[in-house]
Amino acid sequence: MNRPALWPRAILLMDMDAFFASLEQRDNPDLQGEPVAITNGEQGTCIITCSYEARKYGIHTGMRLKEARRLCPELIRIPSRPRHYAAVSTAIMEALRDITPDMEVFSVDEAFLDITHCQRLHGTPEHIARMVKERVQAVSGLKCSVGVSGDKTTAKWAAQQNKPDGLLVVPPWEAAARLAGEPVTALSGIAGGIGRFLAEHGVQTCGDMQRLPISVLADHFGNLGRRIWLMAQGLDPAPVRLEVEPPKSMGHGKVMPPDTRDPQKLSTYLQHMAEKVASRLRRHDMQASLFFIGLKTRIGWLGGRYRTAAPTDDGAQIIRLCRTLLREEWHGQGVHQVQVTALDPVPRDYQGDLFSEGESPQQQINFLRDRINGRYGDFSVAPASLLNRSPAPDVIAPAWQPDGHRKTV
Repeated sequence: MNRPALWPRAILLMDMDAFFASLEQRDNPDLQGEPVAITNGEQGTCIITCSYEARKYGIHTGMRLKEARRLCPELIRIPSRPRHYAAVSTAIMEALRDITPDMEVFSVDEAFLDITHCQRLHGTPEHIARMVKERVQAVSGLKCSVGVSGDKTTAKWAAQQNKPDGLLVVPPWEAAARLAGEPVTALSGIAGGIGRFLAEHGVQTCGDMQRLPISVLADHFGNLGRRIWLMAQGLDPAPVRLEVEPPKSMGHGKVMPPDTRDPQKLSTYLQHMAEKVASRLRRHDMQASLFFIGLKTRIGWLGGRYRTAAPTDDGAQIIRLCRTLLREEWHGQGVHQVQVTALDPVPRDYQGDLFSEGESPQQQINFLRDRINGRYGDFSVAPASLLNRSPAPDVIAPAWQPDGHRKTV
């Protein structure tokens, strides 16, 4: 069979290897070769990520530090530095745009590159993959793993196969055969309820999918079901998204000391998150009127959806919703996480009332606070009640982007 000189579609996934931990080892040579775990500050009890040396002991992301130290007493805990990680990630992503502008930043340590149109310029997909690894190493001093195929799902699967410092190229015409024996749950996005549904219909491996009519998935999951059916056969039609989509929500949450019952502490944590959401709305010229306010307890979430009278970007109004939750829904249960999320962010209406006299005094105060905090650091100017806010540093949002509304920690 004659193979095309140029792939009709070539997608590359760049995935940094243990990014945060590797960056700490790069910056501190004494940590190189050591089992390192990153937590959210000195008080963090949950591992954000860990070095490959730590993973040899069975330590993994999401594990409690106490359990990890039982597996590896020599484990070195390092407090996270989210802004430093974001700065290095931004430099990496900017360097990759020199290879192709057709790029989707998938997270702080992953990016999809559509290299279909630069094959004549740079060479074969494998050669471009090696260029990416060299560019990442040059700009950051770190290693990454790369997967290349004809679609996003297969490329992401390929990047996971030979970590760390891996490279796997799966030509599109080989993708279905390469995936056939893999569990469908090995593919990104297929887990939980989708995985159980497929298992109930006799689909355990990607190869099993060919025996399941696409209509079964389409009837149950709609367009997502059709995509899942194609994903398992190396035919994921999803494009590399070049633009950051408008936000469907904007939220911030924070883990608390386990079983917190102090109402003042709960109020402070909620106020902290409310002000962060409000500041982020203002930064991107957006407002919202529907908010999820929640307290996570041992048996689930307390709270729900709360609405302001009109769209707002003012933290004081969001805080009033938080106090409603504490007054009406919380009855002393132990809490270990808080969450404040704007559920319906929309562009701010600058026209406003035809008879208004410009921005209100509160809006002017918020504007000045934002300017000062933008120059001197978040919460340099803040309500006095936030002086006792959590000492734990902010974390990078899972959907972080180097620009747009997801550029936040």
